[in-house]
Amino acid sequence: MAAYYPAHWEADVVLADGGTAHVRPIRPADAERLLSFYSRLSEESIYFRFFGPRPRLSEREVTRFTNVDYVDRVALIATIGEEMVAVIRYDKIQDGEAEVAFLVEDAHQGRGVASVLLEHLAATAREHGIGRFVADVLPANQKMMAVLRQAGYTAQSRFADGVVRMTLDLTPTETSQEVTAAREHRAESRSIERLLTPGSVAVVGASRGPGGVGQTVLRNLLAADFAGPVYPVHREARALAGVRAYPSVTAIDGEVDLAVLAVPAEGVRDLVVECAEKGVRGLVVVSSGFGETGPEGRARQDELVRIARSHGLRVVGPNCLGIANTDPGVRLNATLAATIPARGRVGFFSQSGALGTTLLHRVAQRNMGISSFVSAGNRADVSGNDLLQFWEEDPATEVILLYLESIGNPRKFARLTRRVSRRKPVVVVKSGGTTQGVPIGHAAPALKLPDSALSSLFEQAGVIRVDDLIQQFDVAQLLAYQPLPAGPRVGVVSNSDALALLALDACLTAGLDPRPPVNLGAEAGAAAFGAALSGELADGDTDAVVVIYMPPIPGDAAAVAAELLRNAAEAPGKPVLATFEGRVGMLPELSHDPRGHDPGRGSIPSYAAPEEAVRALAHVVRHAQWRERPLEQPPIGGGEGTAEARDLVRDALAGRAGPVEIDAARLLAPYGVTVWPAPVAATADEAVEIADRLGWPVVVKAVGREAAARAGAVRLGLTGPEALRQAYAGLSAQLGPGAPIAVQRMAPQPGVPALISAVEHPSVGPVVSFGLGEVTARLLGDRGYRLAPLSTGDAAELIRSIRAAPLLFGEYGYPPVAVGALRELLVLTGRMADELPELDRLDLDPVLVGESGVTVLGGRAVLRVPQGPRPDDGPRRLR
Repeated sequence: MAAYYPAHWEADVVLADGGTAHVRPIRPADAERLLSFYSRLSEESIYFRFFGPRPRLSEREVTRFTNVDYVDRVALIATIGEEMVAVIRYDKIQDGEAEVAFLVEDAHQGRGVASVLLEHLAATAREHGIGRFVADVLPANQKMMAVLRQAGYTAQSRFADGVVRMTLDLTPTETSQEVTAAREHRAESRSIERLLTPGSVAVVGASRGPGGVGQTVLRNLLAADFAGPVYPVHREARALAGVRAYPSVTAIDGEVDLAVLAVPAEGVRDLVVECAEKGVRGLVVVSSGFGETGPEGRARQDELVRIARSHGLRVVGPNCLGIANTDPGVRLNATLAATIPARGRVGFFSQSGALGTTLLHRVAQRNMGISSFVSAGNRADVSGNDLLQFWEEDPATEVILLYLESIGNPRKFARLTRRVSRRKPVVVVKSGGTTQGVPIGHAAPALKLPDSALSSLFEQAGVIRVDDLIQQFDVAQLLAYQPLPAGPRVGVVSNSDALALLALDACLTAGLDPRPPVNLGAEAGAAAFGAALSGELADGDTDAVVVIYMPPIPGDAAAVAAELLRNAAEAPGKPVLATFEGRVGMLPELSHDPRGHDPGRGSIPSYAAPEEAVRALAHVVRHAQWRERPLEQPPIGGGEGTAEARDLVRDALAGRAGPVEIDAARLLAPYGVTVWPAPVAATADEAVEIADRLGWPVVVKAVGREAAARAGAVRLGLTGPEALRQAYAGLSAQLGPGAPIAVQRMAPQPGVPALISAVEHPSVGPVVSFGLGEVTARLLGDRGYRLAPLSTGDAAELIRSIRAAPLLFGEYGYPPVAVGALRELLVLTGRMADELPELDRLDLDPVLVGESGVTVLGGRAVLRVPQGPRPDDGPRRLR
């Protein structure tokens, strides 16, 4: 019997109703837990599982069910708290096939427990070469048949001898992946909805005197007129802020949906258990003293999350500002911010608790409203990914703002934003990085990727990445209140020649296409501005209009604003934005009401300077262009050559723990890619022998990336032995004694050298990069990046993303080359990187891109045994 199972078989999961459970393999020590679980089952559930009555399990059965070998016999259980609530198992029947059965406690049926357990068991089965599950089901057991049919796998069923035998092909399909993603989306969205729409809130840690953290949250909840009951919890006080207090959470005589914990970090653990006993559904931990303080605090934080999730609770925080929902039916302000902006269309996630109050204040200053707000602090559990799932379906949210210092699961973030951005813009502020999660900025190079690579990955997913909070709000107010532009052509209406020129220069710098400006003169009034705006909006050569109103002496600003709004409303398909007296906000209202005011769609955003307006517009134009691109799906793995490549990888890694370098030509051959041989010659005479074998003409070149990148490290067009000997001697003298020199047949056509790489990033997963192979391009780091696998469109964008791309398209005197063949090679590289998780690094260098095709002249492949599944691969789990 195996004495262990892989750590990645354990997982916290979100169930269909938003609660959480823990999935893990069964252990011999679970015997009592299994008996307790069995005692709570109904007679019907037992009958469906065992095809007859079985009031109790024998000691022999308990031993058999709890002792498995984790290879041919595997059982997973779902636990909530200390109780087992479900079990699923397979028993191998023959090679590639196993029998599956599951049992869910009646009280937890309908929560999606069986579906998530089936996903996890299928993944463990595939690890052991089992590709089919069979299940014998009684015809009346419609629930089990529905779970098996709705898993998305290819399923067959036949009726014989009074039972239905169902067979599931466990090969992942597009349908099964869609089913998994849809269930994950519904579950995580529901878990956030439970946090943001509580029917009641308990505040634990509110002090008697004003000014404390708990007291502040309590008073903010009451001041916002929360729609449900608020329960202060204090061991001694009978009332706080005029509201009856309770000595403990369990003493509260009503239901509690949400608990805000504002107690010292050392006391949080016991409170989590108490909240679980009370049936609380979610926690907001504003207390500090956790992961931000060092290893001891991080351990305390991990324990907090483990206990909360094991009892079915999601956690916001710790060390956070809190959460808010401006829905008139909820009116939740469970934050430390005294004032929350009014109801609006922007969902706002901030990882920073310290910045939260400032951020909310700036939103209100711009007369922008919010739909909901979450400050995650240390982001120990609830993250920006969870909020993306919720806001995607929230009808009140049209724009999503994320202030991120780190990304807990970047691969999942990219997957979600690529989907969400098609419907709702996602605007992200980059930041430096923290001890929590995967830093976005400063730590990226240590993880093999420069910061520019992250920008490329965001671009691939349709995310609008901006440099600072001011830009984020600039972009948000345009997205929230104006339509997306159809193109980059910008009209400018201004009463200042100088400011109009600044706007034109800003357009050109940002890659927009400015039209000739309409200069109205310093004394232009409402009628002139209205007529000019109307004319620009009616022009078929204009996609957006920037209006600049900066009168030298005070004018009738209200009349001008009204005329702009009226004319913009008559042409609602084109965005209008303004620099209106240098003020920041929304027309028609530019007052700085601390509570904010959502002026409604069609309002015109105003910016302090024309450059800021144009910069915001440029971000939005690029986003609109991204949306217009056809949605392409990357190729599904398992195509031609996959099985042979996997066998090669498995054999190469057998018995090896560290990195293993293998012949790239052998790995690429099953995929139909030929790497031209380049044998190393120890002497000039050996070089001649190799040339005779390969065929003339040949080249000699240095071996290794650094050596090959030096100027003069290759000698081309050698047509005979004497020329080869001379070239060999010269190159040997240049490189130094003993330096390896390779001989390779000369490519039949000229071309542009390029290099293609695939790297297994520890947090993002496989990433494909591309650049030109010339020395200048290498020195400047002119490379593009995309997450694997790549669609054809992804590959095309990757090629065009580098600054030297014009050299491939016939510009600057270069002949156009076979970009289509290059694109296919990039797609294939992405496919390999995606379906071979053992591929730690693949370098194709150089790749000669000629007029009629591509030639791979060199390659290097490094394999490594994966340390568990990739981020966001496999069955659903909370990471």
